[in-house]
Parts: sequence; structure tokens; C-alpha cells
Amino acid sequence: STREDCDIAILFIETSGCLPMCGHGTIGTVTVMLQEGLVTPREPGLVRLDTPAGRVDAYYEMEGDRVSSVRLINIPSFLYKTGLKVDCPDLGEISVDVAYGGNFYAIVDAQDNFSDINDFTAADLIRWSPIVRTRLNELYTFEHPEDERICGMSHMLWTGAPKVDGSHARNAVFYGNKAIDRSPCGTGTSSRMAQWAAQGKLNEGDSFVHESIIGSQFTGRVERTTKVGPFDAIVPSIAGWARVTGYNEILIDDDDPYAHGFQVI
Repeated sequence: STREDCDIAILFIETSGCLPMCGHGTIGTVTVMLQEGLVTPREPGLVRLDTPAGRVDAYYEMEGDRVSSVRLINIPSFLYKTGLKVDCPDLGEISVDVAYGGNFYAIVDAQDNFSDINDFTAADLIRWSPIVRTRLNELYTFEHPEDERICGMSHMLWTGAPKVDGSHARNAVFYGNKAIDRSPCGTGTSSRMAQWAAQGKLNEGDSFVHESIIGSQFTGRVERTTKVGPFDAIVPSIAGWARVTGYNEILIDDDDPYAHGFQVI
């Protein structure tokens, strides 16, 4: 890290490029780094991370040699725009709110032309999302008020009624070109909490349990309120867990003329 107040720096790379922040990626990265001895935190129980979106503090708990849970204090999150109109294939005109929780999310709540994600398939959402996202970015501008490098709406968050006990809401997050997040999505959960806080549904200290399309859960909490430029914002925390499922070994052959990579576009 180039920051003296951080233990390590991380980048989040997915099919569409680098992201400012990724919640479930942070939970997984902290778990791997600690269990594999890749980082020695200055303060036991806390890893301070330098991310493109800013400093993120990740508090962790251990059970023996395993990380049992990670709770990250995310970057300030806020509701950016409300009631944006856009045409969606099969559905017609829909209305979305856009919130920032580390990435910009278009949040699709229940309305006349969209009832609930439970009434549609993942294939439906994968087919609609890139078209709606492109149209939104053509019609509207999305730029972080304090960091012009963070711009463009990158994720779609389709909402629904929860199915799992204890959940407050269910979601399906679309990202990249054709992917649905199997986790509740950390930055998506932060965006949803920012939306609910702006609507008066969440206050400082309140918890919010978010459910993914497969039923996994993150527990969010409004840690405090703040401001980001002209926007009222919250500082959310996200708690979850990760498991190490495998190892990837990448080899470099000096006889390979493309050993260090190539770029097409």
C-alpha cells in the first residue's frame, strides 16, 4: 500500500475491468490473506485495506486457524438519483433509483411493470440487465462528487421479497457482461442500505439482513451518517464469511513470447 495507515492494498478485477470496491471480494481476500499468512495486521482483529474507493477497515474473528467471519466498514454510501425512467425489453418502461456503495447501482424496486425477482428467471435478468444498463448510461450521467474517476453505472440490483428467515430484502445483482452475483453483494447491500436510509427506513445503528438469489445472507448495519459532496450519506458495515476452495498456480515460460501478457483492445 502507498498509504501509511493501511496494512495492504488490493484491486478488484472482474470481467468488465477494475472496480472501485467489492464487498464479498474483500471478505474473501481478507480470509485468504490471514489463513495463508500473506499479511500480518498491525492490530490483531483488524486489517486496514487500501482500495481504489478509499480505506476500508475489515474486522475479523478466528476459530483456531480459520477466519470465521469478516465485518468490513465500507466507504460512505449515498442515494444518487431517484425515479429515472428507462425502457426494458419485455417489461416496458421501468423506474430505477441509483445509489453508490462502492459502485453505482441501478435499483429496480417493485412497480407496475416489475413485481419481484421471484416472478422471473435469472436468464430473464441476465438478458435485460446489459440493455437497461447501456440505456441508463446513455440517458444519464453518474459521477462520484469527490472522485471523477468513479463514473458510470456498472451494476443492476433487482429486488424482491425475502425467502429466508431473518432477511429484510432479497436481491439479484447483475454485473459484468452476463453474471448474477451468488452473494448478496457487499457494495450492492451498501447501496440498498443508502437508499433505505434516504427513504427513512433505516437509521443510525439499525441492522439490515440482505439475501441473495440463492439464499445466502450478509448482515449490514448503519454505523453512522455523513456527507459526500451535496449528498446525505451513511457509513455501512457488511458482515459475512468466506471459505478457501482452491489454489491457482500461474506459470511464466521465458520461451513464450507472450509470457507477460498481451493486449488486444
